[in-house]
Amino acid sequence: MPELQEIFDHVYSSADTSVPMSPQQAKAFHMIRHCRSAKLGAHAMVCSECGSAQVSYNSCRNRHCPKCQHAIQEDWVQAQLDKLLPVGYFHVVFTLPHELNPLLLYNQKLLYSLLLRAASHTLVELAKDPKYLGAAIGLTSVLHTWGRNLSFHPHVHVIVPGGGLSSDGLRFVRSRKKFFIPVKVISKKFRGKFLYFLKKAYADGKLEFFHVATPSNFASLIDSLYAKKWVVFCKKPFKSPEHVVRYLGRYTHRVAISNSRIKSFDGKSVSFFWKDYKDKGKSKVMTLNAAEFTRRFLQHVLPDGFVKIRHYGLLCSRNIHTKLLRCRQLAKGKLPDLSSRPKVRYCPCCGSSKVIFVRQCFPSTVT
Repeated sequence: MPELQEIFDHVYSSADTSVPMSPQQAKAFHMIRHCRSAKLGAHAMVCSECGSAQVSYNSCRNRHCPKCQHAIQEDWVQAQLDKLLPVGYFHVVFTLPHELNPLLLYNQKLLYSLLLRAASHTLVELAKDPKYLGAAIGLTSVLHTWGRNLSFHPHVHVIVPGGGLSSDGLRFVRSRKKFFIPVKVISKKFRGKFLYFLKKAYADGKLEFFHVATPSNFASLIDSLYAKKWVVFCKKPFKSPEHVVRYLGRYTHRVAISNSRIKSFDGKSVSFFWKDYKDKGKSKVMTLNAAEFTRRFLQHVLPDGFVKIRHYGLLCSRNIHTKLLRCRQLAKGKLPDLSSRPKVRYCPCCGSSKVIFVRQCFPSTVT
């Protein structure tokens, strides 16, 4: 089966100039090209019993590389186990209107942050209202920027526990089995929050317009966005905290396209599987030339230093050992044992567990 690495190698070797790249896109492009190759050096696993050695090339560990996310994902999920509550969990998806796409492409770090902030503030503030829950909640937000066909489609997945801490800190308030806030209410609140933050960024001179938009039509853009219904989707609640862990693992470290979705590559065109949710989620095949495929993938490379997974409310770091711990004590529910066994490496020759990691770097320049 073809892989993303093979496609990138072809685009690079053909010196295709139709794929413009920013510095961070070029960095991701070349790191993925050289993942698990001699360019990034190698390491060895040496058995201290029989002396056999297994040499492997190093991974690039770039967060956009489909090969490198599995191990990172497992470690991250294990770190979240102590934050689980014995309640049902909900999954809410916030999507920005496509009219904002030109502005988003030229203000990615700022507007992605505003998107995450607006979505989290919306849920936290509405949950405090006694009409809905009357409690402080926690949530985890994950930014995705792609549609299944690699189109530019910024949206946020939010995982919300079905309960929170009362204002006096003496009770754990459980939500109803169905999501405790009407979707229409969330949509209106989210629209107001994001546009407020956007207008403030404009007033502070933080927005870059370039040729895709101008300050003169910013007011008309805002008016049209206020008049539009914003899409917020709430999925069915999870059955148990165990399902939440598995679900988080699938979503948090997902990249724009995995190697398993690439059907074929003939040296010119790439065919890949995608689900068309506008057509009842039917599985389809899309074919793009290698340059266009690469361009679409690279538009989802995030700015350097941008944090795409964020915790808010009870789940933020300052509240984990105080308010969240209090919730776990008050909720008095049983959580499944999800702790993982220590990872032990065994020698393929003698079966011994006395395997030593030895790193050997081969100096080279990544180009």
